[in-house]
Amino acid sequence: MPEDGALPGHALAGAAGRPLGFYLHVPYCATRCGYCDFNTYTASELRGSGGALASRDNYADTVVAEIRLARKVLGDDPRPVETVFVGGGTPTLLPAADLSRMLAAIREEFGLAPGAEITTEANPESVDPRYLAELRAGGFNRVSFGMQSARQHVLKILDRTHTPGRPEACVAEARAAGFEHVNLDLIYGTPGETDDDWRASLDAALGAGPDHVSAYALIVEEGTQLARRIRRGEVPMTDDDVHADRYLLAEEALTAAGFRWYEVSNWATTEAARCRHNELYWTGADWWGAGPGAHSHVGGVRWWNAKHPGGYAQALTEGRSPGAGREVLAAEDRRVERILLELRLADGCPLDLLAPAGARAAARALADGLLERAPYEAGRAVLTLRGRLLADAVVRDLVD
Repeated sequence: MPEDGALPGHALAGAAGRPLGFYLHVPYCATRCGYCDFNTYTASELRGSGGALASRDNYADTVVAEIRLARKVLGDDPRPVETVFVGGGTPTLLPAADLSRMLAAIREEFGLAPGAEITTEANPESVDPRYLAELRAGGFNRVSFGMQSARQHVLKILDRTHTPGRPEACVAEARAAGFEHVNLDLIYGTPGETDDDWRASLDAALGAGPDHVSAYALIVEEGTQLARRIRRGEVPMTDDDVHADRYLLAEEALTAAGFRWYEVSNWATTEAARCRHNELYWTGADWWGAGPGAHSHVGGVRWWNAKHPGGYAQALTEGRSPGAGREVLAAEDRRVERILLELRLADGCPLDLLAPAGARAAARALADGLLERAPYEAGRAVLTLRGRLLADAVVRDLVD
């Protein structure tokens, strides 16, 4: 990774035809959830590691410095930013003014497209009506709350600290503050969760009135506290059949409530309610990821930042790119990634992306009821409901 972050000359070729987004990573958490393996840090984990440079007190200044670096690297690229997504970690551990200041830097350096989608993730316990009003005044128009479950014993297994009912109240507070779009994140398949627990979570989420719901199967990542507890036999592992049953319950409840799937784990009430930022990822557009460990992609060049907040800040303080490494994707890499990502979308992927072996696999998937017939005959591979349950296996076959 060059110290100035310069991109190869070909990266911006044809950029005018691709959307540009920004991801801002805030790596701080009050406590560590037992299932989480994201690049996040609690105060105790940072103490004595990186010193003042790792502190969240001046974090916004550091991110603003990277946004200004992005402007230099992208040069005279005229594209305004179409989406901004602030994730973490817990972005709302920072003052609302800090999040707004980072957004303002993007506006000043690049400009925001008309109707730009501006999202932040939020922990339900870290916001209140005043905080949400400040975010809205600062330009945010979409908020995503980590609900995960409506059952206390499930939240306890996940080491989530919010109380049941608080995420639903947050949706009402966000609406009152003027947020146009609100998402609730749910997790299914937590050890000890029953079908009735999952139904209760779905009912509570839908009753709150969001226009977007993300529902993810719990993945037990090696190295997490939850993985260690399962290995010691303290809690049971949930199997794939349970995950499939819970997914079907989600599809049934969400569809009945007027939601439609547009990506395997995401449902929205309208096209406008979809997460446009995530659609940038899934369709191979361009985005700059600012913050420790954040990944970026521009024109087939992908890079990633130093993971630790101290090292990340040190690089920017010294006038260097915080990038830790990068790769230039070959045409074959980009073809495979398109299949991997686009097949998960309701629009599917073009059949002409498939190699001969993948095309034969698609024909078998159609015969097995894993792909929709009408789109297939029109030249696209679109998963059926059963295909969504087996999405990973279908993708593996089609990328051959």
